[in-house]
Amino acid sequence: MDKVTRTDAEWREQLTDEQYRVTRQAGTERPFTGDYQVEPVQGIYHCICCGAPLFENEHKFEAHCGWPSFDRPLADAAIEEHEDTSMGMRRIEVTCRRCDAHLGHVFPDGPRDTTGMRYCINSVALTFHQGE
Repeated sequence: MDKVTRTDAEWREQLTDEQYRVTRQAGTERPFTGDYQVEPVQGIYHCICCGAPLFENEHKFEAHCGWPSFDRPLADAAIEEHEDTSMGMRRIEVTCRRCDAHLGHVFPDGPRDTTGMRYCINSVALTFHQGE
């Protein structure tokens, strides 16, 4: 996939204020305010900024944390992981490989019967394509 780059003004024009704050400024949406429910629907979650496919609904699970949680990305090449030491803690930030959008963080407390990972992703960073 080709890298997507836009000016700050172009991102602001494309995204809502909340989408911009989360994806371009590494913000976090309030818990339990977005689309975090687990439903038995086939589909793929894409990056709200560039449309890259990121997560499959089949791998979404209820983590009771207030954000969509997945046990793995659609493909390792879809995301990048970076050390994040902001807010006085050590975490692993998850970004879209194609456009560098901040998506959320990954933690090693996911389902033990699958990957053991919890990709805790801001719902405003995603758009769902049902049936993919």
